[in-house]
Amino acid sequence: MKYNTLEVATLRPDYLGFIFWEPSKRFFNGQIPSLPLGIKKVGVFVDASLEVVLEKIEKYGLWGVQLHGDESPEYCEQLKAKCHAELVEAHSKDLQKVQLIKVFSIKDNFDFSILASYEEVCDYYLFDTKGKLPGGNGYTFNWKVLENYPSTKPYFLSGGIGLKEVESVKEFMQRPESKYCYAIDVNSRFEIEPGLKNIVKLKEFKKLYPKY
Repeated sequence: MKYNTLEVATLRPDYLGFIFWEPSKRFFNGQIPSLPLGIKKVGVFVDASLEVVLEKIEKYGLWGVQLHGDESPEYCEQLKAKCHAELVEAHSKDLQKVQLIKVFSIKDNFDFSILASYEEVCDYYLFDTKGKLPGGNGYTFNWKVLENYPSTKPYFLSGGIGLKEVESVKEFMQRPESKYCYAIDVNSRFEIEPGLKNIVKLKEFKKLYPKY
């Protein structure tokens, strides 16, 4: 697997994601190089055991954990509790800062009542496109669905966002349903191959939409 993490880091994104789900073509199993200050490392997991998530948090100094599977509210609560317990035992500042991002997949509609059980146990939501795989499918979902977003929790907008979607993103950010849109997540539309990002396209995206 090829990675160009440092090249991407020179563009100073707010976050860099590392996928720890083995079936993924983007599965990360190497060493994360030293990154510029301010770039937050996020680990992406799919129905992983609490032990595996905690091990990756400690090993890589993760700022956040993106839960991309069927993780229940109880799982999220237990993860937060275990992070706190590890913090108390190890006096680790890293674990104290771990943020939970729960992913929900959308196509043409979504039952937002599902979010109620996660309100107290997650720090952010991420809305992605429902597809064959848990993420990285390269397609956008119908953003009008977010007109019914009932929460005030900040969320990441994801799913097939590329250069052709820049104008659509700009338009979305002018609409009321974008009020709590915290960040734009890009991935597959900016790849040369899984795990290897197209720096030229990323630079163009940043130029066209410098806010993100």
